[in-house]
Amino acid sequence: MAIWCSKFGMPEISSLHCSALPSLFRCLSIASASSPSPSVPNKRTQTPILETLSSHKKEQISLYVGALLQWNQRMNLTAVTQEDEVLSRHVEDSLAIIPIMLRSYLSNCSSTSSCDGIDVIDVGSGAGLPGLILAIAYPSWKITLLESMHKRCLFLEHAVSHIGLSNVQILHERAENVGQNVAFRERFDVAVARAVAELRVLAEYCIPLVRVGGLFIAAKGYDPQEEVKNAEKAIHLMGASISELSYAYYILPSFTMPRCCAPSGS
Repeated sequence: MAIWCSKFGMPEISSLHCSALPSLFRCLSIASASSPSPSVPNKRTQTPILETLSSHKKEQISLYVGALLQWNQRMNLTAVTQEDEVLSRHVEDSLAIIPIMLRSYLSNCSSTSSCDGIDVIDVGSGAGLPGLILAIAYPSWKITLLESMHKRCLFLEHAVSHIGLSNVQILHERAENVGQNVAFRERFDVAVARAVAELRVLAEYCIPLVRVGGLFIAAKGYDPQEEVKNAEKAIHLMGASISELSYAYYILPSFTMPRCCAPSGS
């Protein structure tokens, strides 16, 4: 689902998690990606993106998966403990954000025909999903991994070093605090969030971080209509309005489960 925002003044937002935001216009685009369902029109099925990556990028993903499973034995990073499930449920699911993100960004947020060098923040990165996978797939992107738990940040630091990534920064802080920090507010071209919180809360965390004309992508479960409806008030209070919904569908290599992606911008 893609959402483009019109320009309007900012009301009083003291009740929101992120306050003291400037008056501006926001763009929110939400895309849903899932296994095909005959009940939903205009579906577009995608082949696994992992298969299209270069051998070097596949090697980097293999290094990431190995590190994740090794560290997962001593800390809670994921409930998935098998390599093939990590590849399908986490890696391919993270890669599935990319086509939606590119389409929405180039259509609504860029004055050029390129996404090279964009600045991306992964809010509530956890084990580095989707941020580290995006960093591997697009080494020209600048990726910030925002994570509040110190132990997870230690894993992220290890993973970045182990994989050999030079385009990743790790930020140990709570999302609600970063949105109020002038050093980060309206700084990023794109904010992404996967399996973090309800869209109403995510909007309050993520929209302040993206620049005017930027994009916010929230990966959600299948058919998030009710969640979007419940988030409309918060989105309006953050200076955004919903204008477009678009769906994309993909089939995971060894795991079939509905997924929804929500890109949004400002």
